[in-house]
Amino acid sequence: MDITREKISVARLSVISNSCLIIMKVVIGIVIGSVSIISEAIHSGVDLIAAVIAYISVRKSGKPADKEHPFGHGKIENISGTVEAVLIFIAAGWIIMEAVKRFMHPRTLEAAGWGVGVMLVSCIVNILVSEKLFAIGNKTDSVALKADAWHLRTDVYTSAGVMGGLFLIWLGRWIIPDVSLSWIDPLAAIAVALLIIHAAWVLTVQSARDLLDVTLPVDEKAFISNLIASKKPDVHGFHKLRTRKAGSARFIEFHMLVDPQMSVDDSHRITDEITKSISERLPGSTVTIHVEPCHGRCDDECTRTCLLSTDERARQARKAWARRS
Repeated sequence: MDITREKISVARLSVISNSCLIIMKVVIGIVIGSVSIISEAIHSGVDLIAAVIAYISVRKSGKPADKEHPFGHGKIENISGTVEAVLIFIAAGWIIMEAVKRFMHPRTLEAAGWGVGVMLVSCIVNILVSEKLFAIGNKTDSVALKADAWHLRTDVYTSAGVMGGLFLIWLGRWIIPDVSLSWIDPLAAIAVALLIIHAAWVLTVQSARDLLDVTLPVDEKAFISNLIASKKPDVHGFHKLRTRKAGSARFIEFHMLVDPQMSVDDSHRITDEITKSISERLPGSTVTIHVEPCHGRCDDECTRTCLLSTDERARQARKAWARRS
């Protein structure tokens, strides 16, 4: 419950900060007539929607499993991340369209210094909030919070780009007053859109992959395999290892082969040890282990993960034959 409250608290902070930044950017963008600042306001609007979705999803995903959802509610976070990515693509398309219009119909910016100021404030606020989101997101392995953090981190880069463009326009009026640099504003807006599209694609891959029950990363699967192997000689081998992830929850299942004469107590002790070790390394894991007797006769799948040598397998097969005789 403490983890859930921590996730909800930082998600609420993101909603509040985005709301304030939208108001600032809209007001200044309209006053000075900057399409890049207005595009940044739209970007922050998408961030706000993403923050609200993240806030709702972390509240829902924290609910325990129930009769209708026996595997929990973790995939809500993956769904929210995918929705956020779609919203980013839409926002990027709108920004590019408005920037092209401004290229075709240039407009002189007034008081560009105000634009520089609001972008600077935006950068500072989003750096602080995104760092907090990343910290809690990584700590709790929350897809929704990390997606929201990437939204704000992208906003930092795009705000810095817009700020640089407005600064050049403001500086140009002092150094080369006869040359119009208004084209920098829509150019900065297009740069914003391209960065947003890249962030949306990365977010889509990260959030949508778990909706398809993609297996855990290679390093996590390697840890599980090495952990099982470390239980030799009690464990003779394993097979049918299957893994998937839903939000921050992981689901791991495999068949574990032991000596046919091993007691139920001993086999239960080993499964408890393995489950505990996996949960300590990969929090939020649900581990299902099916214990099987090892008779030394391995099919191809079993042979690939067998922990016994050829001689040990032969001895195990002879012992099984003797017991049947």
